[in-house]
Amino acid sequence: MLDDFAVFILSHGRADNVITYKTLQRAGYTGRVYVVIDNEDKQADKYYQNFGDKVIIFDKAAEAERTDTGDNFPERNTVIFARNAVFDIAEGMGIEYFIVLDDDYIDFRYKMDGNYNYKNMAWIKNADAIILYLVEYYKNIDCSSLAIAQGGDFIGGGGNDIHESINRRRKAMNFWMLSTKRRYEYISRMNDDVSTYVSLGNKGGLFLTFPLIAIQQYETQTNAGGLTDMYKKFGTYVKSFYTVMYQPSSVKCEIMRSHHEERLHHAIDWDCTVPCILREEHRKS
Repeated sequence: MLDDFAVFILSHGRADNVITYKTLQRAGYTGRVYVVIDNEDKQADKYYQNFGDKVIIFDKAAEAERTDTGDNFPERNTVIFARNAVFDIAEGMGIEYFIVLDDDYIDFRYKMDGNYNYKNMAWIKNADAIILYLVEYYKNIDCSSLAIAQGGDFIGGGGNDIHESINRRRKAMNFWMLSTKRRYEYISRMNDDVSTYVSLGNKGGLFLTFPLIAIQQYETQTNAGGLTDMYKKFGTYVKSFYTVMYQPSSVKCEIMRSHHEERLHHAIDWDCTVPCILREEHRKS
């Protein structure tokens, strides 16, 4: 694995349940990995017992002072502060390229075969090789962050529109390939991933999803700790409406149907959200 690369897992209140750590090991990852917690986590001692010098702690109050949360709520049990802190953490460790993950990922899985046909294939066992390819790809494109897909992107199987073209989706979430030389600020106390890539994408920032592989995570609000308490307190409408506040011209809340249930969720009009600029060579005379 590269000398200037590491994986950071963001966690809070789940010292005995950092699922992603074990998932990375099962996937064959052998490089540097760290568990990032905040100095307000009551399980800090337990994290150190379980992960030793792989634990990195940051000052949550200091991050909260400089973060645009989009509100004046006092709660700080949200991941946005850790997301912003990781850039400084990585830079201080001499790491230029890094991946940021949440702590509840069940598996990493191939989702397409060599001909880009949908296949719900086996777990990834060669994570080192895959990450090296992703880092090399990221180095050679001009984007803020590169993600891999989520299991939910493939609802509907082969007919899902994610298969229409590689890197069609202008978003990044749950898996963040980042660089200290391409840093940006995450915004929005809740729905921070969506608010960030929508807001920066509207200004020309490029966020991409690489759909050949995907992560699978616990369903929202089913795993204790982390952001679950925030979701249960404020509900999915408040969560989604943060992004509407940041981008009201092209984002709205609408009903999403999942597992025979209905809930409010954000809906993005991508044609009105991000620039669609062609190369000069394609300009009509």
